[in-house]
Amino acid sequence: MVSSTVAQAWLQQHVVPHLHAGARITCITVGNEAFKGNDTALQASLLPAMHSVHQALGALGLQGRVNVTTAHSLDIMGVSYPPSAGAFAPGAVPHLQPFLKFLSATRAPFLINCYPFFAYKDDPARVPLDYVLFQPNAGVTDPNTGLNYDNMLYAQVDAVYSAIKALGHTDVDVKVSETGWPSRGDPDEVGATPQHAGTYIGNLLRRIEMKQGTPLRPAVPIDVYVFALFNENLKPGPASERNYGLFYPDGTPVYNVGLRGYLPPMADSQGARQAVHVILLIAIATVAFALS
Repeated sequence: MVSSTVAQAWLQQHVVPHLHAGARITCITVGNEAFKGNDTALQASLLPAMHSVHQALGALGLQGRVNVTTAHSLDIMGVSYPPSAGAFAPGAVPHLQPFLKFLSATRAPFLINCYPFFAYKDDPARVPLDYVLFQPNAGVTDPNTGLNYDNMLYAQVDAVYSAIKALGHTDVDVKVSETGWPSRGDPDEVGATPQHAGTYIGNLLRRIEMKQGTPLRPAVPIDVYVFALFNENLKPGPASERNYGLFYPDGTPVYNVGLRGYLPPMADSQGARQAVHVILLIAIATVAFALS
């Protein structure tokens, strides 16, 4: 995607037809969690690729209509508590300085993948379950600001805001590109149950419906994308990695969070596959509507 020719061809094939058909595409993510690993060639190509895609959008008359950014793992943070002391890991700062400059200039969001489940799984004795599930609790007060946090997700988002501010930017919005809770896990994955997953997603949806902001930015409703629509039965890794979905692959709900709907079992015929594809799009739109 560093090549402007390749970027424009990709947009012509994967974006323009859908915009003409009435789809609402607001953001393109170039890569996912690129700074989490050790692929220095990939990391060095990320920003040039984003510039290329942004310029190609301009050539197609789509600049300002569709943003360009990338999604980051929370591992990019060196300090995340208290939220006011949030700071990026030193090794990521050289990459993030020009990246934030690009986001600021193009008015694109900073995307972060946040999973309070991991914090609870790693230390269930010290991380209160109610705090990570958006259940009623006394919360945690930031000693520097006096702001009280009644859930971990908002604290994580505000820590990212603080880290961005520490690099000189106050004009970049933070959006949660992934969050979720697994309904099943390995024996050592504490908390991975349908009950906890339903509570986390259900309470999160209610917060979004309230258009609630974080304690640091209460007037800015938090923007969240839930991971994921379906369980991924072939995904490698721990059992939890295959059980983040709201639905099983056959379309039945894993748990009930108030999203009405049922997808029929997958069929083999071409006509049935096309029909199922349409139903899947409706289901995706239903989830997106619930989160908007």
